Amino acid sequence: MTEAGAKWKHDGVRVMPGNALDGNTAQTPGMDRKAAINYARVGAQKLWAGTVTIHANAKTGAHHHGALESVIYVVRGKARMRWGENLEFTAEAGPRDFIYVPPYVPHQEINASREEVLECVLVRSDGEAVVVNLDIEPVEKPEEVLWIDPIHKG
Repeated sequence: MTEAGAKWKHDGVRVMPGNALDGNTAQTPGMDRKAAINYARVGAQKLWAGTVTIHANAKTGAHHHGALESVIYVVRGKARMRWGENLEFTAEAGPRDFIYVPPYVPHQEINASREEVLECVLVRSDGEAVVVNLDIEPVEKPEEVLWIDPIHKG
């Protein structure tokens, strides 16, 4: 085996078993985040990936992720997202839906089901997780915002 081949053997593709995720990551009340891919585990420089689980009828505390962009993929359950200075906006997502959260946007994840656990895959644009928990009192009746795809209108 060449020297380069030996390097790729241990520094190439990595598989992180689903039962070996790391719960020692920044947490927000109401959810359980677990890291699969990050700098500490695999040397990832530009992304963080893991899972988030929210129990039935539960909601997280308000938070943002600093300068990082986040993508949430709903695997199981129904997610309700609230965002804004007072968490005044809301939208929902179900299995196979993707959610995009821009940098510094205050938001809250809510499990919209009273019976089913909400399971998601989470990816962020840096190898380290950034979570800034906020002390925001959500409004009682958030405004629903339906996202309109600027490319595929209609």
